[in-house]
Amino acid sequence: MFKISLDQAALSEEQKRTLSEMWLRCMRRIIVSTTLAGSGHPGGSMSSLHLLLMLYSTISHDPCDPCWQGRDRLIVSMGHISPGVYSVLSEFGYLNEDNFCMEYRRAGSAFTGHVESCVPGIEWNTGVLGQGLSAGTGMALGLKLQGKSNRVFVLMGDGEQQKGQISEARRFAVKFGLNNIGVLIDRNYLQICGSTNSVMPQEIRADYAAAHWNVVYIEDGHDFEQIFQALRSVYLYEAGDPRFPSAIIARTIMGKGVPFMENKAKYHGSTLNESEAAKALEGLGLDNPIAELKEKRRACLVFQNHFSREPVYPLIETGAPRTYGPEIITDNRSAYGSALEDLARLNNSGTVPRVIGFSCDLEGSVKMDGLHRVSGNAFFESGIQEHHAATASGAISREGFATFFSTFGIFGVTEVFNQLRLNDINTSNLKLVCTHLGLDVGEDGQTHQCIDYIGLLQNLFGFSIFMPADPNQTDRIIRYVAERPGNFFVGMGRSKLPTILDESGRPAFAGDYRFSPAVADWLRHGDQAAILAYGSPIHEAVKAGEELAKNHGIRAAVLNFASIKPMDINAIRQAAKTGLIVTAEDHHIDTGLGSLVAIILAENSLPCRLVRLGVKRYGFSGKPEELYSSEGINREGIVKAVLQASVTK
Repeated sequence: MFKISLDQAALSEEQKRTLSEMWLRCMRRIIVSTTLAGSGHPGGSMSSLHLLLMLYSTISHDPCDPCWQGRDRLIVSMGHISPGVYSVLSEFGYLNEDNFCMEYRRAGSAFTGHVESCVPGIEWNTGVLGQGLSAGTGMALGLKLQGKSNRVFVLMGDGEQQKGQISEARRFAVKFGLNNIGVLIDRNYLQICGSTNSVMPQEIRADYAAAHWNVVYIEDGHDFEQIFQALRSVYLYEAGDPRFPSAIIARTIMGKGVPFMENKAKYHGSTLNESEAAKALEGLGLDNPIAELKEKRRACLVFQNHFSREPVYPLIETGAPRTYGPEIITDNRSAYGSALEDLARLNNSGTVPRVIGFSCDLEGSVKMDGLHRVSGNAFFESGIQEHHAATASGAISREGFATFFSTFGIFGVTEVFNQLRLNDINTSNLKLVCTHLGLDVGEDGQTHQCIDYIGLLQNLFGFSIFMPADPNQTDRIIRYVAERPGNFFVGMGRSKLPTILDESGRPAFAGDYRFSPAVADWLRHGDQAAILAYGSPIHEAVKAGEELAKNHGIRAAVLNFASIKPMDINAIRQAAKTGLIVTAEDHHIDTGLGSLVAIILAENSLPCRLVRLGVKRYGFSGKPEELYSSEGINREGIVKAVLQASVTK
């Protein structure tokens, strides 16, 4: 594999010749692949090609072992330049050139329109601009915590610098001394709609300098020697203050190498037709295989063997769960904080912590102060920068940490849904624990009453959704998710809650109880109706069940659905045998448990009356009990719903 050491003073003439030959071969692949596909982004691929070639020539990596622990990380934040990236990966032996050209942008192929990690050599699926630097800081922080010398490089476009999340990531990198990360920016001054100065003016060098980054400027981003010297200055910490990260801004030309494409915004996202491609290849002195490959592409099958990475996850000691007796009334978030503190004590006594936490100026409210107190090197206050924190915590979770990110539901779900979606696509191992959900937030009012968390998170294929009923179940769920790789959401309200008791009067989620996904808890048994709830309203459901039995002679089962996803379908089948199901939830009535139950009843042809109780409008500012009453999700509302439905079922 071609390799250049950053310890040498300059490039040799032989290295320059080799790089130029590599550049020509990659230009051929970019033109051929995008023309055959009839779509793609050739212009940006060409403007950044010299940067890509120099990066892969100098960073530590191994095509024979793409997951090698000693590798540097390279994130291509502007994922649309996939033709350029795949072309360079072909050059370095990560993939087969013919497979790439035959399959680019075809259904089922690994060679997608934006770079994805199903191709070896790709660290992070990108394309949604502005998130690459946050992911890079997460990886850099993880490497720092483990005392590793690996570096992280993030290749970015100049247009995406308009994204606010990049400013968040810049500040985070400086605060935590991430001098092991470097940014390279392809400064071609063009984006889809024209000049970057016209679309949204910006001073990129000044922005990074103002954030205390070291800034290196390359006058000609297509000169291999200039790129090499810039990388060398960063590698040797000669670019400025060695405590801080560095940004290399390279002046480049859109469509570089094909005169009729150069400096044309059109070619940011427009490909060449066959005659234009023939002209471009001829100008570069290259053969034109397009006609031959076009027929082969029609006939060839898509290669389905996508590359996959094994999850890197630490061995977590969960310890003995805490038990909250009937005499204790506390909030689930305090139980979460206590469990997290226990996990930190058990797992963070060495030089490298295994359980880490991120929060956004809400440490005390989300009860992460215990983790911070006992393991200060494992807690990362990210400021009011939720978009960055969501991405960075997801990225670091793939570096061998049990990572908890906590904030209020309105910030940790609703505000950062796109970041969570990218985490899901990138198979992170994030433990997203959100407090202050629903109307239970109370007096903070409708802007802070997150009532759409299930509706949103249901769209993420890899996230489990857990909603504990009381402090005992909270403790056990937190220990459960800490022990396992994968993405988990654990949600809770704000109010203090009593301990849920079973039918014999003992704590239902203590003793031998162990949390299991897709298993509903039968808190009360009955054969005339079934009340299904989770979180704070489960307490109202239990009281409603007791009142129905005592005052109205109705035997109603009460089921706690702490596991929303995956869901206990068999429990719903059993509940349907009563002939009446009432769901009660502190959530939008059309996108929560009630709707999920309706789907299951319909898909399984279960003849059962269903009454859905939930939030039907944005809430008022008031006490939670007042708001629950106004929406009919308190004891009285549930009893009324059961009685009315019992008459007509």
